[in-house]
Formats: sequence, structure tokens, C-alpha cells
Amino acid sequence: MSEVVGPVLDPEDKKIITLARSARARNGVAEGAAVRDETGRTYVAGTVDLESLKLSALQTAVAMAVASGAKGLEAAAVVSAAEEPAAADLAAVRDLGGAGTPVLLARPDGTLRLSTETG
Repeated sequence: MSEVVGPVLDPEDKKIITLARSARARNGVAEGAAVRDETGRTYVAGTVDLESLKLSALQTAVAMAVASGAKGLEAAAVVSAAEEPAAADLAAVRDLGGAGTPVLLARPDGTLRLSTETG
């Protein structure tokens, strides 16, 4: 994982960070996430915190993509106060997107904290 300095994002990556940030704010949850599938469609989600079901925002966005028929992922973004993506989040992205799928972690204000790839 590498700390990111300066604006290095293409417009499509900025878009999924903006969507993730909006989901976080709109739903009042700890995290917001968005993924872009192999066709360019995006799936946006917030944290699910029910008594019987707990999913991170990124796990929820990946599940939404799978449920909608996505066969792969081009990129994923999560907006969170966390210092790095959770291992379970990276695993979910890797399961659908494969090794090397970029995962962008942004601060709550939308600035990119780091960019990593699934292993």
C-alpha cells in the first residue's frame, strides 16, 4: 500500500470516490463504498449494521455487483476514517475483481489517503 500525494486520479476513479462519499453522508454510516464493474457500471453502498447482518460498505457494494450479474471489477473505492482497507474488504474485491484490482481509500472529506491493489 502506498500513501498518495497530489491528484493522481482519473475521472472515473474520482467518480467512484464521490459516489462512496455521498453514500456515507446520505445514510449517516461509518463508511461508504462504490465499485465499478467490467462494463463500467457502478454500485454504491454504505455499511450494513443490523443485529443479524453486518457488512462493511465495500463488502455490500461487491455483493450488489454480484447480485446484478457483474463478472469482474475494474476498481473499488471506500470512504472511511480508517488508515487502511480491512483485509476482508480486500478479499471481497479480489474475489470478484481478481488480483491487482485497485482499491482506493479516501478520507471522509474525499481526499485520497492511499491506493492499493488486491493481492
